[in-house]
Amino acid sequence: MSEFCSCYECENCNYFLDDMEKLYPVNLAPWVPVVGLEVHAQISSNSKLFSGSQVQFAAPPNSLVSFFDASLPGTLPVLNRRCVEAAVMTGLALNCSINKKSLFDRKHYFYADLPAGYQITQQRVPIAVNGSLSYSLCIDNKMSQMVTKTVRIKQIQLEQDSGKSLHDDTRSQTLVDLNRAGVGLMEVVMEPDMCCGEEAAAAVRELQLILQTLGSSQAVMAEGQLRVDANVSVHHPGEPYGVRTELKNINSLRFLAKAVDYEIQRQIEELENGGMILNETRAFDSKLGFMPEPNLPPLILYDAKSLPANMNHQQVINIDWIHERLPDLPSVKREKLVEQYGILPEHSFTLMNEDGLAEFFENVVKQTQMKPKRVIGWILKDLLGYLKEHSLTVKESPVSSYLLADLLNLLEKEEISSTAAKQVLAELWKGEGKTPLEIVKEQKLQLLQDQKELEQICQAVIDRQENEVMAIKAGNRKVLNKLIGLVQRETQGRSSPVLVKQLLEKKLSE
Repeated sequence: MSEFCSCYECENCNYFLDDMEKLYPVNLAPWVPVVGLEVHAQISSNSKLFSGSQVQFAAPPNSLVSFFDASLPGTLPVLNRRCVEAAVMTGLALNCSINKKSLFDRKHYFYADLPAGYQITQQRVPIAVNGSLSYSLCIDNKMSQMVTKTVRIKQIQLEQDSGKSLHDDTRSQTLVDLNRAGVGLMEVVMEPDMCCGEEAAAAVRELQLILQTLGSSQAVMAEGQLRVDANVSVHHPGEPYGVRTELKNINSLRFLAKAVDYEIQRQIEELENGGMILNETRAFDSKLGFMPEPNLPPLILYDAKSLPANMNHQQVINIDWIHERLPDLPSVKREKLVEQYGILPEHSFTLMNEDGLAEFFENVVKQTQMKPKRVIGWILKDLLGYLKEHSLTVKESPVSSYLLADLLNLLEKEEISSTAAKQVLAELWKGEGKTPLEIVKEQKLQLLQDQKELEQICQAVIDRQENEVMAIKAGNRKVLNKLIGLVQRETQGRSSPVLVKQLLEKKLSE
């Protein structure tokens, strides 16, 4: 078995969790798993939560650190308006109640990458409470069978990120990079309403899409902009919840699902063997000291009713103003895709789950004469299949929406066959700058226009396939597809299957 280091990211963890799936087959009865999540989303802002320091991924170590970030004596926090607006926007999108008065607290703990010895957060009265998040997942991995579930949102709170400790095992030393210290975070606390890793991953993915749609967070997990803590416990039906353990700092949806499922099975095995579950980590440890933040006044927000008439609107945050400007959320976009283009609901999920794919699809539809129901097949099977095979994003695709639309127009006008279209697409992947029409002409992939020549080919195929012809005349019409395929092979994909079928049927009836 592979060694497990609990980072949920490296190859060792990957192999370990794969091993766990084999060692612990899914057998929950008579146990009920309970999963709650705490998601830390980095707010999309040019500066930090309480200082003017720039926020930039992969900047040189300790190059973006203000006096306040380093906790030098006499420095005071100045709240970033953009971070507050992002939190309000996120709270509204998650159906939360926005607290018009929220408070900041100090959460004391001592670690090298926390210079002040405390984190400014919102433990007592957070900015948003009592929301909900609906998400969908497949039944038995079948996209055509989806179920929608809802997880309650306990609260959303603003807080600072810590710095980053870099461990140098070779020199037996730890180095501290404070670039991340003070970066604004939203902590989204989900109630324990989930029961497996798949549900947890689906809920976080939907949250990620919402954050990206709002622009409140880029939520790129690979860059640490979305990190998940999972609280897992098991109990017998009808009994109180069991002792929970916490899985910290997971930054991959795949590893989240695997780690949660492994932890569920581990706890079941432990309990069934007479062991005990230890509460190894908790979200709010009693050893952590909380106190009101003395350097920040209460955060006051307004709505249209409570906004004073003589108040400068640019100096306050208006909840209603933000609510009116919320964009369409992913759930609404999926409904519109189904309604506008007549595609299947499961196709809309795939389009939305891949960054930029829905926009790519719509751009192709706008530029082609082909019906959206046919376009979606080329997008999901051919385009997305190639991108996944080569580990490319939609933005990195060598085939633009314009080129794909151009190719589909040739197919729709019956200038090429679907077989030839796939050949052209294979050439377009090479990214040599050629248009579909240029490739068609170079490789002579146009459909045969000489019907007499095509009739001769059909007759030759019929003459060579006596058994198949007898079967068709005896009533087995499915065999006709074989003859169509043979004609296609003879013409190297340059014949229209519809026309070939008509010609074959005519000759067979003579």
